[in-house]
Amino acid sequence: MLQPLDSELSQRYTLLHSLSAAVNERERSEYNTTLPCLALLVGLTAGLIAAPAPLQAQTAAPAPAQTESYAPESGQPGKDVVWVPTPDTLVERMLDMAKATPQDFLIDLGSGDGRTVIAAAQRGLKAHGIEYNPEMVTLSQRRAQAAGVADRATFVKADIFESDFSKAQVITLFLLPELNERLRPQILELEPGTRIVSNSFRMGDWEPDRTDRVEGCNQWCTAHLWLVPAKVEGSWRLGEQELKLAQKYQMLTGTLGTTPIENGRLDGKQISFTAGGVAYTGTVAGTSMSGSTSGGSAANWTATKS
Repeated sequence: MLQPLDSELSQRYTLLHSLSAAVNERERSEYNTTLPCLALLVGLTAGLIAAPAPLQAQTAAPAPAQTESYAPESGQPGKDVVWVPTPDTLVERMLDMAKATPQDFLIDLGSGDGRTVIAAAQRGLKAHGIEYNPEMVTLSQRRAQAAGVADRATFVKADIFESDFSKAQVITLFLLPELNERLRPQILELEPGTRIVSNSFRMGDWEPDRTDRVEGCNQWCTAHLWLVPAKVEGSWRLGEQELKLAQKYQMLTGTLGTTPIENGRLDGKQISFTAGGVAYTGTVAGTSMSGSTSGGSAANWTATKS
């Protein structure tokens, strides 16, 4: 039921992109009309000046660079998407959903004006933004400096599809569904338990582990959370029985001996399933996993990859 929402949100993104392009075209037309008149006025003024300008005028400090006053506008075009800021209330909710702590390293893919990275740094995290627009990068660095977190909030001008974000424990993003799907294979190779939080858009048929919506928010108010699942598909030896698992993202099906398993799933490295009325919970550690049972005679269990 949420897939049509992705489509609707994508259409709104596309509309913003079209409106931005139209505004740019109008501004270029006005610029082309105004520039000749301005040039004529400057020429007439220059002809009236007889005395040389004072020496200090020639050595005056240059005007501030354009990036010093750069102010991005919602809907402005970017490399892959138009830029729309994430509401601050949703930024905070996304960090809450990820259970972000100062022990985590957060990477924001397409960091825009830096607000998510800065908010994470204000919670004590080391946070890093990857952004393609160099003016956005400079703006983010200035904002981090003003917020007093420049030592924990860093930014780089780079393409997210050519970047390594494997060291992150938390990844945040606000990209269109097709871009999320392009990133999905790389994300699924991250350390199991890595937390991925997306503003509004999902990752194709990979169902989120949790979805929240911020109340009292007008638009871009939904966040989705995924935990990168451990890889467990295949045959395992659990006691005297064979545990066969088939995996689709975090969802598991299979058999324990000849008994079908039910309610099989992964939450990062944590595995749970039921077989023959016995509930198994445990932790995956590479080619082994172990835990405890309930619902029968309580016992510990260990399984090894065949």
